[in-house]
Amino acid sequence: MSERRASRNRPRRRASDAPVRIETSSGGVVYRREDSFPLFLLIRDPYGNWGLPKGHLEGGETPLQAAVREVTEETGLADLDVVAQLPTIDWYFKDGAVVVHKFCHFFLIESASGETVPQLEEGITECIWLPLRDALSTLSYANAREVLRTAGGRVTDATQSTSRGVLS
Repeated sequence: MSERRASRNRPRRRASDAPVRIETSSGGVVYRREDSFPLFLLIRDPYGNWGLPKGHLEGGETPLQAAVREVTEETGLADLDVVAQLPTIDWYFKDGAVVVHKFCHFFLIESASGETVPQLEEGITECIWLPLRDALSTLSYANAREVLRTAGGRVTDATQSTSRGVLS
């Protein structure tokens, strides 16, 4: 019964004869505190949608290494502190006749300082810092909203714990 239940929760797609290619990416939910208030970084992608900085793993990179590299490349931020691993999301899309099953690992990354510089040559046209509620309503992708919700909960919990003196 647990196998049946688990299979119901998996993303479904229509069975077809199309070849399937697996791709792996990695990215970051980047935040900073402004007057103790967390702001989250979104990028405008080449399609005009708002998302999180992410990209393919290169060479022998780990997901963590790729996440830091992609955040730096797409946003120009270099002062980055990886705080935690976040959920991995996956989705399907078509690339010509090939079905792509893409997995994207995410990490919670704090950026205490630095000005953003969108990676124009990759089609990143804008970077914006927003409070959690505004970032959630601005994000174009539902699966990215779930990752951001998780990140926002962790940042909020840590901020509240720190203000109560629980963390040092």
